Amino acid sequence: MQRNILIGFISLIVSGCGQPEVEISQKETDGSPSLEQISKGANFAGTNGIHFGPDGLLYVTSVFGSDLTVIDPESGERVYHFTAADGVIGPDDVAFASDGSYYWTSILTGEVAGFDPDGNKIIAAQLSPGVNPITFSQDDRLFVSQCFLGTNVYELDPKGVQPPRLIADDLGPGCGLNGMDWGPDDRLYGPRWFVGEVVSLDVETGERRVEATGFTTPAAVKFDSKGVLHVLDTGAGEIVRIVNGEKEIVVSLEKGLDNFAFDTNDRIFISSFTDGFIKRVEDDGTQTILQPGGLAHPAGIAVVGDTVWVADFHSIRGFNRLTGDALATQRNIVGMGEMGGAVNIAADGQNLILVSWLDNDVRVWDPNTEKRLEHYTGLSAPVAAVRYEDGIAISEHGSGSVKFYAGEDALVLADGLPAPGGLVSNEGKLYVSDRTLGQILRLERNSEPTVVVSGLNEPEGFVVVDDGFVVLEAEAGDLIHIDANGVKHQLGQVGPDSPGTRSSPPSQMFNGVAIDLEGNLFVSGETKRELYRLAAPW
Repeated sequence: MQRNILIGFISLIVSGCGQPEVEISQKETDGSPSLEQISKGANFAGTNGIHFGPDGLLYVTSVFGSDLTVIDPESGERVYHFTAADGVIGPDDVAFASDGSYYWTSILTGEVAGFDPDGNKIIAAQLSPGVNPITFSQDDRLFVSQCFLGTNVYELDPKGVQPPRLIADDLGPGCGLNGMDWGPDDRLYGPRWFVGEVVSLDVETGERRVEATGFTTPAAVKFDSKGVLHVLDTGAGEIVRIVNGEKEIVVSLEKGLDNFAFDTNDRIFISSFTDGFIKRVEDDGTQTILQPGGLAHPAGIAVVGDTVWVADFHSIRGFNRLTGDALATQRNIVGMGEMGGAVNIAADGQNLILVSWLDNDVRVWDPNTEKRLEHYTGLSAPVAAVRYEDGIAISEHGSGSVKFYAGEDALVLADGLPAPGGLVSNEGKLYVSDRTLGQILRLERNSEPTVVVSGLNEPEGFVVVDDGFVVLEAEAGDLIHIDANGVKHQLGQVGPDSPGTRSSPPSQMFNGVAIDLEGNLFVSGETKRELYRLAAPW
């Protein structure tokens, strides 16, 4: 069980070493080829907390979509949504007070805020990162807990006048409570993610009582209209009903579920942090898809044989490189299991190198046996990793460095970088992009980094090609080719990225590009949640 969850986030291959830095010309070619979309993912960048409003509509939060979307629970149609422009930043869960005001938690910033009935934003509290579940009591007292980036449970003043009141700080490790609900016995109920149990709290004294045990990874609890406790077990992909201490499976789905809600008829609506879907469970137990799932957080990308592997934050997904057909999905439950999360990915022979700044580690993963072969822990917000010489090179945002691991000790290849990102090892040479500097640098042992390309617009993923580089400029979403003369050729556009928060690297979801042996390029589209191919020759 992994519990170390982090807060936080060339020479142009023309004639060897010693080439001068290439300053990019702003000239762009006409007739740029267009990228082909070969796979379309979810409409949401992960679906997290869900709650019915007094208007009968379903309110859905998305941490990495940084929006709160309202949908029709019958058709799944989007009615409206709030974004960072409206003051909703990285919401993880949502809850309503009796007057129609509603509040959300921003897990990466620690803000707990809401809108009053007139639409004015209210900040209830500014806590440390990790605030996750939120719920109201029947008399409108507001409660939140931290999970993954903290363990405390608080009562908050919805108006933000009184300071937060700590109820419990001993519910760890790794998480206080996750998706909570107020019980019919006037106690606060919630699951303990890493312990596999559901507890209730007396919010006045902090006294704790175990209500149910034996779950794989309990993620949320809710009471139906009859006061019956239900538990979402994300590790098992199930919602179970608890009656007289006995468990009854209500519905089985994929692993990686996030939260659920009952409507007035006790139909269940379910969200998925992994797949980004919203599903409704009908009275007869059948499932209706209101919002489709799939690629939810497409990030780094790698090609192994005929499979394009995409890092999808809580999963990795394999696609046929010729058709775009989905071949495999391997899901991770946050903080549990061998695989871990993945915001970046690199080919390592037939294996994959997975990187996660949230998990704060790097893993070499065999996708065929689904086993971890190597594990590098205790890192500082790693962004990318590649096989280099006889070890692994890792770029770390937290330390502003690129380190080389070939045994127990790490060798620093570069430091003092504001935003080291993508790494490429090519013909014995190692290159890193820096998003803030707008550069690609060549790194060598016992030598200062050499700037080989500058003037880029927030570069992240890149590949080396015969006459230069192909780079994904993340801010604008431009895929460009830089030839040996430093001329920029526009190859396509995948849309702008979603910028990180102070608790994540600026790339947040790494914008990746990969190339196969035939010269076909593959690009992940973060905001549109799509996979693209640009066929050779381009």
